[in-house]
Formats: sequence, C-alpha cells, structure tokens
Amino acid sequence: MTWIIIALIVIVVLWFFLTYNGFVTLRNRAEEAWADIEVQLKRRYDLIPNLVNTVKGYATHESTAFEKVTEARAKAISAQGTPAAGQAEGELSGTLKSLFAITEAYPELKANTNFLALQTELSDTENKIQAARRFYNGNVRDYNTKLDTAPANIIGHMFGFQKKNYFDLPDTDAAQQPVEVKF
Repeated sequence: MTWIIIALIVIVVLWFFLTYNGFVTLRNRAEEAWADIEVQLKRRYDLIPNLVNTVKGYATHESTAFEKVTEARAKAISAQGTPAAGQAEGELSGTLKSLFAITEAYPELKANTNFLALQTELSDTENKIQAARRFYNGNVRDYNTKLDTAPANIIGHMFGFQKKNYFDLPDTDAAQQPVEVKF
C-alpha cells in the first residue's frame, strides 16, 4: 500500500514539474517569436526614411503625406505592448499605402533603381513581418490554450503566468479606404 502512495506522490510531483516547465517553454517561445517581429519591424523602420527621401526628391509638394508617414513611423517605434504596437503598425501601413499611391503620378520615380530597390526591400520586409506575426500568434495560442485548460491552469495561475495578447493589425480607417491617387 505504501508503494502505491509513494508512486502517486511521484506521479503528481512529476506532473507538476512537467506542467510548470511546459509553461516556461511556451512563454519563452512566444517571447522569442515577439523578438523576431521586433527585428523585422526595426528593419521596416530603417527603410522608411530612405523611401520617403527618395520620393521627396520627385514629389516635393506632397509634404503632408511625408509628415504623416514620419509621424506614424515615430508612433510605431514608441508603441509599448502588443495591442498598441498592432494599432500603430496598422496606421503606419495605411500611410505607406498613401505614399505609394503618390508615386503613381511620377513615372520617372517608378523607374528609379533606388526607389525600386527600396520598394522591393520593403515588400520583402512586409512578407517577413506577416510570417513572424503568424508564428508569434501560433505560439501565443498554444500558451494561452494551456493556461486555460484544466488541470494545467491551476499550476499556471499559481505561478502567475499571464495570458499574452495576439499581435493583430486592426482594421484602421486608412486600411479600409481605397487608396486615392491624385494626378
């Protein structure tokens, strides 16, 4: 009889440690995935000033659009937390769409090799951000699911593991509106 009790205690302790370590692993994976997003966002932020300056050389009278892109970039850089970052990134994407709409009126700009290289690089970065976002959200889903399911949720809440937010890009007004092209 004592062996059965000892075996049950060992099983419970083993389950306890495996569950706790599972939470730590999932939390670390989500944090690593967020770091991947931050790397791609930084890459994007570094490309934007070069893109704006290239377009400025051809479209000097479009200063309002340049200011909006610059403001949206600054807001995105300073955003704290996943929800705020998602909101700021949505706004930045909307202003970039308007910047690219402006370029349609300047055929010599669209033929500029520097502009084309920047546009390609930014497009590649956007694709990498999407992939990193999907990876992060998948890790957050797994972590939050474990935190919500019994009996693991007892251990999770006992040790203060908190749910993580998904990195969602909200449907901003700018993103929902068609891009206006002015000639």
